[in-house]
Amino acid sequence: MNDPVIDPTAHIASGAVIGPDVSIGPYCIVGPHVKLEAGVRLVSHVNVTGYTTIGARTVVYPFASLGTPPQSLGYKGEPTRLEIGADNDIREHVTMNTGTAADRGVTTVGNNCFFMVGSHVAHDCVVGNKVVFANNVLLGGHSQIGDNVVFGGGVAVRQFVRIGEGAMIVGLSGVRADVIPFGMAHGPLADLVGLNVVGMRRRGLSKAEVHRVRSAYQDLFFGDGAFKARLDKVAATYADDALVVRIIEFIRAGKRPLTMATMRNGTDDDQ
Repeated sequence: MNDPVIDPTAHIASGAVIGPDVSIGPYCIVGPHVKLEAGVRLVSHVNVTGYTTIGARTVVYPFASLGTPPQSLGYKGEPTRLEIGADNDIREHVTMNTGTAADRGVTTVGNNCFFMVGSHVAHDCVVGNKVVFANNVLLGGHSQIGDNVVFGGGVAVRQFVRIGEGAMIVGLSGVRADVIPFGMAHGPLADLVGLNVVGMRRRGLSKAEVHRVRSAYQDLFFGDGAFKARLDKVAATYADDALVVRIIEFIRAGKRPLTMATMRNGTDDDQ
């Protein structure tokens, strides 16, 4: 392990914890309660403030601002936190706020995520691992994003919305309600238009597994009877299918509206 390399124009406040192999480029500002773990790289003109931890080998590009106070009228200056995991790629003009005392008190970002230019993670959000944010994706406060979610450019996610693992949100969509795991949502007020089959295959799921999830999707959203009855029926029919069980558990855990399906096959057609 090597000592950190810090450009003479950077300002590192007393109290900041700088790990080995860290590189801090020109004109960066690092606050007194910041911790940069081993191998973090701040390219230049990066602002890291608040009670913020950045995990190992994460790279942050110019004009990103991390750990600033939450954009919440109820925030009264409490020492809330931002925790960013390892091996993330955080591009220019990305912003991430700390949490609020009214909720978890911490905003959490996982590992191996890619935040493209201008994306925003608001207070008290939870972002999983291997999540991709295209340019100008905006998360409202308290959102929860599962692993392997992909956002197209210009997506806006409403406060408190949950997006399940492996989902795909098409660019320029406005997400106002929870999106099931492996779902694909699209539209100005996003609807569920199918399953993210491409993403499922990229994760190594077999054709048979994909077809099982698709079959459950059809039964759940387009079967006979009320939605609750269909949910119970699918839960019983596919009780031995771990992927479908995760979808059922996600829906049952929800406290807010669910994005509903408008298409039987649409964008999830098996090619």
